[in-house]
Amino acid sequence: MFPLGMTLLPGEPLNLQIFEPRYVQMLEDCTSDTGHNSFGVVLISRGRETGGGEERVDVGTLAQIEECSPRPDGRFHLTCVGTDRFRVNSWLPDDPYPQAEIELWPTTDPIASAGALNPVIARLGQLAATLDRVRGIEVGDRLTQPLEAEEPLDAKVYGTAVRLGLGPADRQKILSAPGTPARIEALSQALDDLIAVIEFSGLPAD
Repeated sequence: MFPLGMTLLPGEPLNLQIFEPRYVQMLEDCTSDTGHNSFGVVLISRGRETGGGEERVDVGTLAQIEECSPRPDGRFHLTCVGTDRFRVNSWLPDDPYPQAEIELWPTTDPIASAGALNPVIARLGQLAATLDRVRGIEVGDRLTQPLEAEEPLDAKVYGTAVRLGLGPADRQKILSAPGTPARIEALSQALDDLIAVIEFSGLPAD
């Protein structure tokens, strides 16, 4: 397990610099002949990424290692991608690095209707209009175009959160939603909050 100050979402690329001895050991174990070439990423709810002793959330994403490049200074550069969502059943002693017993948590909702993403599409249109009016940024339909791709709804929700650069708290709510409808609702609320922040930033100072 690799606790980080970010929430990794399924399908999202992840680049890491590994230098702490405990995570160098984790990397060796993950990439050995008996390893599975992936590790779990969870958000740190309190504390720091280095030094240990942090508090962690219990829903995360597996990171599949795609490339591992050693550096002359002993560091390793990892290129990974988020794959499966999981829940932590129990945390094990951090010896020699964070470990946990987990279970994969796939979405089991039935296929949603074609209009399931309408709330998100409407808010993305509102976000585009707000960016144009408040900040003079013209994005046209670039925010909604990716939603036309032939891919699962969850992938579209996760992808939208990544493209918009939503913060860890919003991303964690989206990841932790029990199913697709709740995930769409969490994304819609995050978009409402983002629009409100942009609107507030455009108000004249008193």
